[in-house]
Amino acid sequence: MWKSRKILKVLDECAESFTFPMLDNGYVYLAATRMSLFRSTDDWAIVIEVFGYSPRTGIPDIHIYTFSSKLHNRDPEASYVSKDAYNNYLACNPYNESRFIFPIENEDWMDEEDTEKVRSGVCISVRGKKMGPFELDLYNSQSIELVEESPMVFELARLLAAIDRESVLALDDERRISVSPELDEILVLDEWFHPDLVNEDLPSGNETFQQLARVLETCDVSLYNPTKAPNTAWVNWPDGGLL
Repeated sequence: MWKSRKILKVLDECAESFTFPMLDNGYVYLAATRMSLFRSTDDWAIVIEVFGYSPRTGIPDIHIYTFSSKLHNRDPEASYVSKDAYNNYLACNPYNESRFIFPIENEDWMDEEDTEKVRSGVCISVRGKKMGPFELDLYNSQSIELVEESPMVFELARLLAAIDRESVLALDDERRISVSPELDEILVLDEWFHPDLVNEDLPSGNETFQQLARVLETCDVSLYNPTKAPNTAWVNWPDGGLL
């Protein structure tokens, strides 16, 4: 019922309306990603998690992008100023939803005078787990070259993703927050070849999503057999966060 070309059309429309993840988003320093596929007899879903840091948000977060033929747990009408605004939200986002999760539970580790910097010698709490303080050598060991003498918040986010990746990505229930309960998880990818949206590459022209759309159409995960090297590591998107 949902052919691969129709799934790709949905993803392309989201890319064109800026609701598909752009890994070199000028407002977000990328740290980690993950993608999950879900399917039932009649419906499908793709969830892409992006953990990173936006100075506009003020603290690292997980942006959970969900694309699905049957979205779950949509915003209630009461969240909008009018019924027209609510209907516009549904009309403009028929197959996509965004949610944000904040895995770092405290903010006192950020420099009070410059909140884009990390205070020296502090610890942080990530999902109830105390971590740190982090020696500068640890950044070097993970190939994170500091732009200044002391770490920036985006560099700490990348360090956390390197040393405890699971803690800064979504929990199972968070990942499924907009996925209908009857859909089963059929594939999880920690890395893949992502389209370069800035240069007008669309999901429909990208090998990864061409193959994944076929997987969702047929429920045959063997159809995902990539030939292109993964590019989702943050080092491949140097322009992210620079605006």
